[in-house]
Amino acid sequence: MQHFDQSPTDPAFVQNPYPFYDRARVAGNFFWWNDYGMACAVSHKAVHAVLRDKRMGRECPPEHAPAILPALQPFYDVEAHSMLELEPPRHTRLRALVLRAFTSRTIAGLAPDITQLCHDLIDQFPDHPFDLLTAYAQPVPVIIIARLLGVPEERADDLLRWSNAMVAMYQARRTPQIEAAAIAATNDFTAFLRGYIAKRRKTPTDDLISTLIAARQDGEKLTEDELITTCILLLNAGHEATVHTLGNGTKALLEHGCRDITETSVEEIIRFDPPLHMFTRWVYEDVEMDGHRFQRGDQIACLLGAANRDPAAYANPNAFDPMRTGPKNTSFGGGIHFCVGAPLARLELQIALSVLFERCPALQITAQPRYGDVYHFHGLERLMVQRSSGRP
Repeated sequence: MQHFDQSPTDPAFVQNPYPFYDRARVAGNFFWWNDYGMACAVSHKAVHAVLRDKRMGRECPPEHAPAILPALQPFYDVEAHSMLELEPPRHTRLRALVLRAFTSRTIAGLAPDITQLCHDLIDQFPDHPFDLLTAYAQPVPVIIIARLLGVPEERADDLLRWSNAMVAMYQARRTPQIEAAAIAATNDFTAFLRGYIAKRRKTPTDDLISTLIAARQDGEKLTEDELITTCILLLNAGHEATVHTLGNGTKALLEHGCRDITETSVEEIIRFDPPLHMFTRWVYEDVEMDGHRFQRGDQIACLLGAANRDPAAYANPNAFDPMRTGPKNTSFGGGIHFCVGAPLARLELQIALSVLFERCPALQITAQPRYGDVYHFHGLERLMVQRSSGRP
């Protein structure tokens, strides 16, 4: 397995990680990333295989669990109940309970709300250059997930702030200051949800939190801690990736002169410049893949952004092609941890982009877009745009 050095916080890499992926992929389906001290699956074939291999998973083997500093314990106490970090049987139970509330009918029923929200936000666009992320890409998914869960919409700014602080714990640039902010956000987020769940126990409505409170699987309900963690996960995951994808996707559409928003072009947006570039798996038993041996306790990083640009899977993969056909992209993960919110994300992208270009057909970028130093996420710091001179 060939070794490569590449700092994930290097400015050139932050702005364009794809050339590094191309170099690493030439060495084979797997390479060793020295900066992470970890084997990485870099091809579409290898990432697809690792994500679905039941000999690997998200939950750390107990004998390899790292020590947690007491100051960071509140954050990891929440993580301990996240279905994203668990394996069967706990994962199976939690996911089944969430899916009972997160139905396709529920998601489809959000379409009119999403459409109206997009129009309302566009009505507030100024005629001078503005940041599309803060004016549109951020509020759409944050407000929709708040409405879905039933938490007060006026708390959207708090939800966004708490979520950003917690998600920063997964970034390569993690510092003591980022950790302190994440712990403060965890405590505030948990206290808010604990109070809101108590309210909904007394006066249930038709929101997702009330449904989760009532949901049962094999006679069991979610515990209080599981409810809190599940709500935090849905709020964090329910907007973080969509914000980045709306920003990255609008940038790609504008730079390539594309205004035709179809299911196919949305899938190409998700493939071309995805919001999450690395998703790890723990090895549970000794296994050989592509001639490489892995042992229990090893970690393998699935490089989703690299898999989506693999020339063995996609013709001319570094080109944006809104009519592209090919295998499913890996942006939503795979296996039992395939993103439960993928249908909602696709619906939000389809509607938000369609309404945006219907209302702002002459939208144009006014300043060079720059990506934030947030790896293993991949999203813009801002997207300065100018709408048309007329206001429909």
